[in-house]
Amino acid sequence: MIVEQIWTANAYRNFNYLIACPETGEAMAIDPLDHKKCLALAKERGWEITQILNTHEHGDHIGGNKAMVAATGAKILAHKNAKDRIPGMDRGLGAGDVVSVGKSVDLEVLDTPGHTMSHICLLSRTDQPGLFCGDTLFNAGAGNCHNGGHPNELYHTFAEQLSRLPETTQIYPGHDYIANNLRFTLDREPDNTEAESLLDKVDHQDTDHAMVTTLAEEKKINTFFRLQNPTVIARLREAFPELPDEPSPKEVFLKLRELRNSW
Repeated sequence: MIVEQIWTANAYRNFNYLIACPETGEAMAIDPLDHKKCLALAKERGWEITQILNTHEHGDHIGGNKAMVAATGAKILAHKNAKDRIPGMDRGLGAGDVVSVGKSVDLEVLDTPGHTMSHICLLSRTDQPGLFCGDTLFNAGAGNCHNGGHPNELYHTFAEQLSRLPETTQIYPGHDYIANNLRFTLDREPDNTEAESLLDKVDHQDTDHAMVTTLAEEKKINTFFRLQNPTVIARLREAFPELPDEPSPKEVFLKLRELRNSW
């Protein structure tokens, strides 16, 4: 499997992706908002884009579909419940489905509600898995739930799916928010030396060659995985005095998401 992360340099700080089969040269474009950059890179590499995968239905993820289909004839794949919100969708996906690219790339579909209720992530079936996670999981952060999602569902996605993936899983999110997310981590957990060290490295990183974290690293620097950390809980109680003496992980997650909304 070949992965190309494409920095759009737009106001939303989107990442687009091309996943290619090295044997056949077939490729899939993930959330190709900047269709021109995606097409140019595929042409440079000698790849044929045959599929478009939308992680969810928001405009900054499906906005390049029409032009991409016009240029390539690629089929559009997305969550089966998003068919009324993604024009021209060819294949609806559900949990456990497999998306194949060429002869050598298989990606498992995870049904990951929270940011929206029709959101999917793709997990590569490779020696080192890659998670293409749209707006569910960001480097050092979690998606918001403002436009068609729900924080309860996002918590369950984190707790019951993402946290259980292999520690070596590489994280490929839909946006570059890592520096600001690390600042939120340090606001919640000022003694997190891992987050402080990483912020120094990525604060002005070259987004054309952005850092790719692993799940193991995320569990050290992403507050939304650190729900039983004493400092996180103590700091949270300053903002929410009504928090129980021993809050559940879900209570901590929901209060963190609430704080992040206005932070």
